[in-house]
Amino acid sequence: MNLMDYVVAAPEITLLGLICVVLIADLFIDDEHRVRTFWITMLSLAVLLVVLSWTAPAARTVIFSGSYVSDPLSQILKVSAVIFVAIAFLYSRDYLRANEIHKGEFYLLGLIGLLGMMIMISANSLLIIYLGMETLALSLYTLVAIDRNNVTSAESAMKYFILGAIASGCLLYGISWIYGVTGSLQFHEISAAISADPSLNSLPLWFGLAFLIVGIAFKFGAVPFHMWLPDVYQGARTPVTLYIASAPKLAALAMFLRILVDGLGDLHETWAAMIMVIGVLSLLLGNFVAIVQTNIKRMLGYSTIAHVGFILLALFCGTELGNAAALFYTLTYLVAAAGAFGMVILLSRRGYEAENLSDFKGLNVRSPWFALMMMFLMFSMAGVPPFVGFFGKLNVISVVINAGYTGLAVLMVLAAVVGAYYYLRVIWYMYFEEATDRAVLQASTDTRLVLSLNSMAVLALGIVPGWLLALCVQILG
Repeated sequence: MNLMDYVVAAPEITLLGLICVVLIADLFIDDEHRVRTFWITMLSLAVLLVVLSWTAPAARTVIFSGSYVSDPLSQILKVSAVIFVAIAFLYSRDYLRANEIHKGEFYLLGLIGLLGMMIMISANSLLIIYLGMETLALSLYTLVAIDRNNVTSAESAMKYFILGAIASGCLLYGISWIYGVTGSLQFHEISAAISADPSLNSLPLWFGLAFLIVGIAFKFGAVPFHMWLPDVYQGARTPVTLYIASAPKLAALAMFLRILVDGLGDLHETWAAMIMVIGVLSLLLGNFVAIVQTNIKRMLGYSTIAHVGFILLALFCGTELGNAAALFYTLTYLVAAAGAFGMVILLSRRGYEAENLSDFKGLNVRSPWFALMMMFLMFSMAGVPPFVGFFGKLNVISVVINAGYTGLAVLMVLAAVVGAYYYLRVIWYMYFEEATDRAVLQASTDTRLVLSLNSMAVLALGIVPGWLLALCVQILG
């Protein structure tokens, strides 16, 4: 190792140092001034963004004996993860203060989770990606149970922990089989070994591959490994749900691309069928079960499963354009998801959780502006033009058709039509139902501003989607 290795890995090193700074600073801040911890955390994320921009390598760089990779994909995913974590912290601040759970631990665990995501994104080894996944997972388990007096949150955290431990065990077991067959943990060496000796493409390798897919599908929340997702989304406090629903999806996408594309790309014909089945099941179950939900967090949880189905079907094609479409879809979906959960937080107040669809009744009377913003977000998720969600779905469907799966593309269109129903139902409640709650929306100016910009972004990106799609194609082309 040399100095350049540490320069390339400076973002993770910097984040670890900043976590220590936030931890020590929070010890000297009392509950009355806990907002200072928030501002120190936001300053730390700003510093991290600067370090990411300064240390971005001109070309793909592999360091630490082949265990760490920095490339354009890792840069865009890390920058996006930092931005979404910052948005989650900003939306959460007022809610946490109003409900008297404004603790420094929330920001610390969020930063530690971000560190786990960044490790996963830059991992070039099965062992490193596992360590990053566990760093993220342990932070999420604790965040779900951060409100110790809430029985529902504790139950959700326990369920998440148990199922997560099983998924981690499956992933680790799969890693052991891959290592036993190929003799390596690093993705480029695994790929080279399979290319050099076609006889390795046999039952033992397929057995390990199946367990790896279990771990990846769990991180995505894909069917049939989705059982934790709706319960955790509903049971966790809304700021925690917002955190889980945004940035970790980027780490899951990186996990898929690093393991199945970089490491096991030669086995595409083997794993493609499994991914297609998981994707189709996620698409169908997510959309149809979401229809009957009355809790909006649970509804958005099942809709997340449906969106994961689109992402997996883009990746299933195994083409560069398919991977780029999956990256574009993930980034644009997270913009809408962050805004949607931000709206749920905005409608909540001290002692009152705006968790039900009925809580959105008559929102246009209470706040015409934020009713309009929520409509933008729902239209984007439903795939209505000219919002960016339409172009995300269109790109994925185009990729699937170009790969020769016309029947699958028709199924995706029909599933999207079904999914539009429950998004439009939210809009109906806001504009055509009488308000049952006329309380004034309570939020700070900066939260209202960022939430408005977040919501308008789905329209702006839909009007000019070309630059982001071109960037995704350039990165994965």
